[in-house]
Amino acid sequence: MKRILVTGGAGFIGSHLCRKLLDAGDEVVCMDNFYTGRRENIAELRADKHFSFIEHDVTEPYTANADEIYNLACPASPVWYQKEPVKTFMTNILGAKNALDAARQCGAKLLLSSTSEVYGDAKESPQKETYWGNVNPVGIRACYDEGKRGAETLFFDYHRQYGMDIKVARIFNTYGERMAHNDGRVVSNFIVQALCGEPITVYGDGSQTRSFCYASDTVDALVRLMAADKSETGPVNIGNPVEITIRELAERIIALTESRSQIIEKPLPADDPKRRRPCIEKAKALLCWKPLVTLEEGLRRTITYFQGTI
Repeated sequence: MKRILVTGGAGFIGSHLCRKLLDAGDEVVCMDNFYTGRRENIAELRADKHFSFIEHDVTEPYTANADEIYNLACPASPVWYQKEPVKTFMTNILGAKNALDAARQCGAKLLLSSTSEVYGDAKESPQKETYWGNVNPVGIRACYDEGKRGAETLFFDYHRQYGMDIKVARIFNTYGERMAHNDGRVVSNFIVQALCGEPITVYGDGSQTRSFCYASDTVDALVRLMAADKSETGPVNIGNPVEITIRELAERIIALTESRSQIIEKPLPADDPKRRRPCIEKAKALLCWKPLVTLEEGLRRTITYFQGTI
């Protein structure tokens, strides 16, 4: 049995990760301050004798008695990370440093949940890990984009200077059960609007693309990356390479929910990426991983979840 700390463990992806680790027979310590994480996400986990919870803000130092640490703590949707941009940036930078210091002190392996946003408004598609990105360092998304890029820098500097066992995962758009109604992610926005019969809001003309990976597939990849050899630091793209326009996503959700919602257009936000599609050849080779849940099946499951919560 391994003892594993998951920061941001009460969040959408974090809570799914905690469940998977418990099911594998590990002892899980969840750390969260409930800024975007939710108590209901971990309510069923508390019944497991191998689960424990610590309420803590990762911008403050902490110690860990752990074999592995997954650093997932950070608001991940534009609505939330732009709400308090200074807090977002500090959560990325100080959260990374404090996780690294805690892992170094106890000798733990450490994984950073980075993001496809490090590629910015990419000039190449699909995005490979070797691509350095096209990020506006002073734009409204920079608190998150540059925050994650800075966190990656810290991880690799600690690895080079102290020989730490690190892993860096670049997570592309992930969706599924336990997404919050108001988290601002496009899938949850569209589903809630469709189920409530409200207009579905598309920014721009909806021709921008995204690639959506179901939560169980994303979590499976994170666990596989953590288990990889010490020499395999990453970064590794984790996502579904099936690309879809935002307008087509809206149309699919309207059809699956049998909604009468109409699609309306609003101005495109600043620095919004036009294309987002991962190259996952590295994940396939290194982790023997690829997404298993199709978009249609994942959307059906997610819609069923939201039908039970609205």
